[in-house]
Amino acid sequence: MNDGESGSPKLGQLVKIKQGREMDQFAIIIDIVDEKFILLADGEKRKFNRPKRKNLHHVKLIDYVSEEVESSLQETGRVTNGKLRFAISKFVNEWLTDWKKGDSLDGERRCN
Repeated sequence: MNDGESGSPKLGQLVKIKQGREMDQFAIIIDIVDEKFILLADGEKRKFNRPKRKNLHHVKLIDYVSEEVESSLQETGRVTNGKLRFAISKFVNEWLTDWKKGDSLDGERRCN
């Protein structure tokens, strides 16, 4: 997993919010404003048409890009809220499955 400090954000990339009211929730990058700010949406609380502007230092970039969301944004400049919800739930289901196999919530191996 990427810790967000070294990588650059990509359209369709999943992030975990580290600060603010929506802390510990997942969202998807739907636009990159500049080198410091991105726009986030999750398709549920934050819809595509009302994204959250967030400082890159306040999110953890996750090494997971939804190809469906990325291609939709590149082709049409839009993405449906359903696709956003589906991409997040798909990642969470896969991530929790991996976590049950011995990974910690930070994506690092547990030391037993």
